[in-house]
Order: sequence, then C-alpha cells, then structure tokens
Amino acid sequence: MTDIDTSIFKTYDIRGIYPDQLNEDVMEDITRAIFTFMSRKLKKTDISIVLGHDMRLSSPALHKIAAETLQKCGARVIDIGLIATPTMYFTVKNDEYDAGIQISASHNPKEYNGIKIVVRNGDSIIKIGKNAGMNNIISIVENKAFSDYIEGGSITKQEGILKEEIDQALFAVPIGNVQGLKVVVDPANAMGILPITDLFERIDATLIPMNFELDGTFPVHQADPLQHKTLRGLQDKVKETHANLGIAIDGDADRAMFIDERGEIVPATLITTLIAGEMLKENPGSRILVDIRYIKNVEDMVKKMGGEVGYTKIGHALITEQVNNEGALFAGESSGHYYFKSMGGCESTIRVILYVLNVVSREKKPFSKILEEISTSVESGEFNFLLPEAVSTIDIISELEYRYSDGELSKLDGIAISYPEWRFSVRTSNTEPLIRLNVEGTSKDLVMKKADEIKEMLTKRGAKLHE
Repeated sequence: MTDIDTSIFKTYDIRGIYPDQLNEDVMEDITRAIFTFMSRKLKKTDISIVLGHDMRLSSPALHKIAAETLQKCGARVIDIGLIATPTMYFTVKNDEYDAGIQISASHNPKEYNGIKIVVRNGDSIIKIGKNAGMNNIISIVENKAFSDYIEGGSITKQEGILKEEIDQALFAVPIGNVQGLKVVVDPANAMGILPITDLFERIDATLIPMNFELDGTFPVHQADPLQHKTLRGLQDKVKETHANLGIAIDGDADRAMFIDERGEIVPATLITTLIAGEMLKENPGSRILVDIRYIKNVEDMVKKMGGEVGYTKIGHALITEQVNNEGALFAGESSGHYYFKSMGGCESTIRVILYVLNVVSREKKPFSKILEEISTSVESGEFNFLLPEAVSTIDIISELEYRYSDGELSKLDGIAISYPEWRFSVRTSNTEPLIRLNVEGTSKDLVMKKADEIKEMLTKRGAKLHE
C-alpha cells in the first residue's frame, strides 16, 4: 500500500501526472478500491469488468497492473486492449458486462494519465464521478478498506469489438451516397485514429488523414479541440484540399469538433441542432437535451420538429445520467460531447460523424450553407475569468442577478438569464478555478454588445480575462 494524492480524484474521473501522482503502486491501490466499491454496489465479487487503455506511454504498464489486480480480487477481466473510450462504453453495454475501466487522460498533456470508470445498470451506463460513487472510492483508498485478494479471477482478451461497434453504428445510421465527399480528420496522434480508420474503410467518402500515427507524446499538438490553436492546421488543410469538412477528435475519442468547407470552426450546438433534426424525423416527439450554455438553436429545431427539449448542467457524467433518467433520445454539449440513448446515455463519435456526412451528402450544399439554414442564434464563444481571492463567485452572481433582474432566471448551473432577443450564462468551472461567461442572441452585434457589457462589469470587480 502506498500514500495517494487524493487531488487526482476529479469531478468525473481520475487524472494525475505519471509517475509522481499516478504510478504502478498507486494504480494497484486505486484498482483495488474500484473493485471494492463495485463489489459492494453490485453485491457480488464475480464481477465482469471490461478493461481498455489509450496510447499514452504509461498506459500499457498501468493497464497490466490493473488487470492483474482485478484478477487477484476475483474479477473476470475482459481485456480489450488499445481502444477508444466510447468503444469501452459500447462493449460494457452491448455485451452486458457489469462494469468498465478505461486507462486514459483524454486530452490532458502527455505527462498525465487517468482512469474512467463505469457500471452498467440494465440498458444504462452509470459514469462514476463525484455525483455517483467516486467519493466512496476515495474513502476506501483513504481508509485502506480494500477487499481481500482471493482466487478465482480471470483475464480474457476480447477482439473484434471495434468492428462490431461500427457495424451497429452503420445499422443505426445507414450511410447514404457519400461518394465524392472529402473529409479531413485530425485525431492528434491519439485514439480517434482507430475508429476513423475502420469507419472510412467501410464507406465511400475520401479520408484525408492528419496526424494519424499513434504517439503518446502528442508530437504535433495537444489532443484538445476546444483549444482553437490546435485546429489551425486542420482549418488550413480543409481549405488547401478543397474538402467538404474537417473533423478534430480529442485524445480518447469521446469528443468531436467540426470545421466547415471555408475552414471555419462550427459551434458544437449547431451539430447538436443538425443531429436533433435528423433523429426527430425518425423518432417524432422524442426528448432532446442541450446544456445550459447555448440553447436557442437546439430549442428552435426541436420545437419545429415537434420534439421535447430539456436542459442540462455541464459535465459528461451528469449528462449521461440525465439522458438515462429522462429517457432522452439524444443530447449535445458545447464541448463536443454527444450522447445517445441507444449507447446507454454515452458518447458515440462514430454516429455523430455518420449523421453529419449523411446530411452534407444528401443536401448537396456547402456545409456552411446547411448550418446557416438551421442557425437561429449567434453564439459568443466562451469567456473565462480568474477571480481575485477577495472576490467571491457568490457576490459576482448576486450582482448579475440584481443587474439583470428583469430577465428570466435559471439556476440550473450557475445562472442563466434570458431576454426575448438574447441570453447569457455564468457558472464556475468544474475543473479549473475560473468563472465562465457565454452569451447568445439574434445578431452578432447584439451578442458582442451584451458580452462587452458583462465583461466590463466583471473586470471592474477585479476579474481578469483568462485566455
């Protein structure tokens, strides 16, 4: 047993620097704690646990320790090896295993590694975060209250899962005639390479690959498409090759961001809007969820198509939970996560791409034109502010509530205040010491005017804009 820095236990997963915070000894104790938690939750020790890992340099060693530890605890380990996170989710749900563990730090820099944990509940997947079990795991670690090692565990390698995942995606979203489409994809030398390679071998669209060698050092750029600087090469490549669109995929392939044919970044809410429209044609009256940052584009499409719209807090584990609790058909998040009821409430980057390719090929219009036709609201992009210690978030939010008290108030996640022609949201970050501002409205001029108005107020209170 070893001392563990509990700061590596984050809101939605576990992430730390290797080997200082997360190493083989720490991995053994955390894996024992995860198994102990699962055995108590599921009330058995003969637990079937899917285990996968990403391409980070430390992942194979951590994967080996995790597999051996789970086996010694008595688990039936289903080793799916080097795989993207959505494929782990798919395996747990599709093959009705009890739980899953993915060794990955997603888009974090190369020094990091991490652990994502899920438990299956019927057709739903529960992501273990601080809202659902992570605090129990922390308590087990701190108190060294581990299950004893026993005999009877096993490790079985399972192959062919990615093919099965793509088979089911192509059945759920039958691909139309995409011949002639040119698509630039940048997975940033990370896990998106695997599903993208297999998918494009099965469809007629032309793949123009960028950074398609698995490399845990991220030699070109960080695998985080929310950092717009990481998209510049992709934007240039789309224009240079006269491609129909570009796709950037994050480190563990559970997020995707899109570029139109002009090389412009597509707001994720417009992808949610597009897919919601397609899915509501097939499933009229269904419920679609959108996170509270930007809602109008999705709201207008869902109402137009006769569906129901619901609103979520920010955070992938929370949204998966809400999709399952409300029986929502689909949900989208401004960060590029997209969630499907049919995937147990989890992400499927493959299905998102199939929907987008189908629409672009069917409409026979530039991607930018298709998006323009479904856009009813302009978005500011997110502004992040650091607050001095002397200023509390509560005071800032109270002042905003007072100043904009004639608007319609929501306190679902921070605050959101709506007017007929514009709205804004302010919330604290779940992962960083920041407050985040988002504004949307009927015109770019109005959005910029209101964003500047709120930014000025925040700056006067000592907040500093954080790039």
